Amino acid sequence: MMQENKEKHLEDILSEAKSYLETRVEYTRLYLVEKVSKIFADLVTNAAVIICFVLAFLFGTFTLALFLSDVLGSYTRGFGCVSLIYIALAIIVYLTKDKFIEKAIINFAIRKYFNKLADKEEESDEEKI
Repeated sequence: MMQENKEKHLEDILSEAKSYLETRVEYTRLYLVEKVSKIFADLVTNAAVIICFVLAFLFGTFTLALFLSDVLGSYTRGFGCVSLIYIALAIIVYLTKDKFIEKAIINFAIRKYFNKLADKEEESDEEKI
């Protein structure tokens, strides 16, 4: 009788452990799906914003070149001036990238990550209430 009771108790424990593991695996799978979905949505929206900025930048550059061409009286001079502006900008970026630009990008990425992490914690706190 005592042996049967122990076996029954052991079977219950194994059944509960199996159920717990299955639930934990399902939770982990759903958690990963949520994270991947958020990352994908973030990438898509960031890509759309970047594409819009690039297009606006290109059209602005073309407009500036045409304006300078009109002012200077030659397409070559107008587009050449815009090229010189970009060469000067590239040199400035190259000389300051280690000191300012990389740090700013790193800080921006870290800040964005921790803001998303804080949002996630707020959501989980609200769900508990």
